[in-house]
Amino acid sequence: MDVKSIIGFVLIFGILIFMFYQNRPTPEEIAEKEAQQEQLDATEAAAETKTVAPVQIETPVLDVTDSTAVASYKSQIGAFGYTAPTAGTTVLENEVLYLKISNKGGHIVEAKMKNFVTYDSIPVYLIKDGNASFGLSFSTTDNRVLNTKDLYFEPSMTSSGNNQVLSLKAKTANNQYLEYRYEIKPDDYLVDFTIRSQGLDRVISDSKPVSLDWSLKAIRHSKSIVYENRYTRLTYNHEDDKLSKLSEGSDDEELEENIKWISYRQHFFSTILAADEPFKTGDLRSTNLVEEESRTFGFTKEYASVLPIEVKGGELTKNMHWYFGPTDIKVLSKYEDLGLVDSIPFGWGIFGWINRYLFTPFYSFLGGMLPAGIAIIIMTILVRLAMSPVTYKSYLSQAKMKVLKPEITELGEKFKDNAMKKQQETMKLYGKAGVSPMSGCVPAFLQMPIFYALFMFFPTSFALRQKPFLWADDLSSFDTIYQFPE
Repeated sequence: MDVKSIIGFVLIFGILIFMFYQNRPTPEEIAEKEAQQEQLDATEAAAETKTVAPVQIETPVLDVTDSTAVASYKSQIGAFGYTAPTAGTTVLENEVLYLKISNKGGHIVEAKMKNFVTYDSIPVYLIKDGNASFGLSFSTTDNRVLNTKDLYFEPSMTSSGNNQVLSLKAKTANNQYLEYRYEIKPDDYLVDFTIRSQGLDRVISDSKPVSLDWSLKAIRHSKSIVYENRYTRLTYNHEDDKLSKLSEGSDDEELEENIKWISYRQHFFSTILAADEPFKTGDLRSTNLVEEESRTFGFTKEYASVLPIEVKGGELTKNMHWYFGPTDIKVLSKYEDLGLVDSIPFGWGIFGWINRYLFTPFYSFLGGMLPAGIAIIIMTILVRLAMSPVTYKSYLSQAKMKVLKPEITELGEKFKDNAMKKQQETMKLYGKAGVSPMSGCVPAFLQMPIFYALFMFFPTSFALRQKPFLWADDLSSFDTIYQFPE
């Protein structure tokens, strides 16, 4: 590119910025649009209230003050009735994460990220109001089938250095119990989670499998639920670090082996369960909940996993990790030993490689010095400049072919009855002019991975989430980028 071309690009860019500035909506137009939107939201909410049932996965709460109900509960759960049912929750939190764990079931009933909000300024919750369920299903030696979701645990808070440790025990005797252990570190989205038993070899039957049942309904966080749902996926690592995904737009179910981690991704946020020792098998399911655009519907997909846990010597031991946090390469790269960064949707094959190792660090560099919108423009221009030699060859080949077109037409007329002679003379003409019919296609083919990877980068880069520029209030969403002011 010469100086004149560069000046032309600068002038075009300046004109575009001026046009966007001149066409921005007035305060009166914005107020009118907001009023219309509020009326539309109210209408949709009234319509959906009639058809959408409230979400509640947990079983009914036991009235611990009712002695008859407590006695019935203890008779149903057998040996685990040793633990007195006590309602309540315990909070684990650090600078970035807030977790609430219930005595009933010993599982997380609320997971909130402190540093992020949704499009309407509500804190980002990954677990809330019964949208998630977690429990162990097992058989006992006295022929009962129990699930830890129905058992009450005794909580105990301690510390390990700067880490908070919560131990919850469902006891069958003073020194015999099933324990859930949570350990949260300062300023960290990863929570160590251990399931273990002690002295339950005569309580838990090893003749039948113990399964971990984990389900979650993905809470909506973005303005466009259809757009968010497009990038909401169940992703998992299995069979020697092979990565797979379930269908993004329809219901899907898979039975896999050697599962290292499972990610319930919600576009820019993820709930991940990772195991130090892979699960031997796993039954994974994803159900699509979004049929059309809605401003009030609260969920995108419903995920479910059934994972076996081995009973060794009559006891259970499973070391795992919970991740509740952003699908951000800067954060997930900290957990290289677990490979959680692979849960980010960079794209498949060479497109993912370009995004992960080229565009992501390049944008991070530019974004550290420039506003998000300007960084995108600069990045796009620099990519075009880097590809200009290839583009130049393509344009040059097209120009030569255009010049040769009359002569090729003349050869076609001259040898219309002799196809082979026509082909030979045409190739001679190409050789004399130094041009090949494929010379225009090859440069275009070489550019395809670059620009497709760039196209995939914008909607999946966490660095662009909720970054405004001109009329767009979120550069990560094409739905807002292409919503020009009226």
